[in-house]
Amino acid sequence: MKFTPAQHIELHGFNNLTKSLSFNMYDICYTKTKEEREAYLEYIDEQYNADRLTKILTHVSDIIGAHVLNVAKQDYVPQGASVTILVSEGPVVEVPEEAYDESPGPLPDNVVLQLDKSHITVHTYPEYHPDEGISTFRADIDVSTCGEISPLKALNYLIHSFETDVITIDYRVRGFTRDKDGNKLFIDHDISSIQNYIPDNIKNQFDMVDVNVYQENIFHTKCKLREFDLDNYLFGYTKESLSPEEREEITERLQAEMEEIVSGVTLHSGTIFEDEDEVEKDDEK
Repeated sequence: MKFTPAQHIELHGFNNLTKSLSFNMYDICYTKTKEEREAYLEYIDEQYNADRLTKILTHVSDIIGAHVLNVAKQDYVPQGASVTILVSEGPVVEVPEEAYDESPGPLPDNVVLQLDKSHITVHTYPEYHPDEGISTFRADIDVSTCGEISPLKALNYLIHSFETDVITIDYRVRGFTRDKDGNKLFIDHDISSIQNYIPDNIKNQFDMVDVNVYQENIFHTKCKLREFDLDNYLFGYTKESLSPEEREEITERLQAEMEEIVSGVTLHSGTIFEDEDEVEKDDEK
């Protein structure tokens, strides 16, 4: 069924649909030593502290036309941060037609969208493997709205706000609302893919795959950065300081990490990256 703006506006009472966007980003870094890991975590904690995350979520509120009611934020020890913003409905006088299009949303300098009510949260998870030399930073952002505007309109800005190697995105519409004649509507906008809300210049940077359950209004998209430059994954030095063997090994480790995150499956045993001296010692035993 195709929806028009007129159909969306002519509801019986409040729009009771809940539209939830879950945006998960991963930044991966090779940190060989304890000092490198600590420096990377310190950088992440500074780059994505609670104050900066609050600014990002406040811009999301602006994009979806919400009024901020309350902000709860916290920086954690030894690392990580969380922010929760409760927002209320905005004065919806006329919902712009582009609110219903499968198209990228605006950046903060061009905000024209509005919604009824929402909450927005972010939690960060700096993580590392003590032996494998890989540090992974994850940020989980959830935007849940009840109203005319889909939180997918904030996706364009969120992608611009983080340096990321892997992104997983979930979108689901729950519940139902009624039109003026009392008929139930289980979704109030057309959607075929989350990718349609991402600009072409961003899509060109990633390999993407969809896993959608259309009859349940569940949509899922996985994104992995297409180009690989080892210099972008080294912290405090460049690949020129490494031997060809080291470059190959580190590249293999980093790409294995990204493959596992995208697939959600452990594809490589940690033993394949054992130190050669340790392997020789085991053989002697």
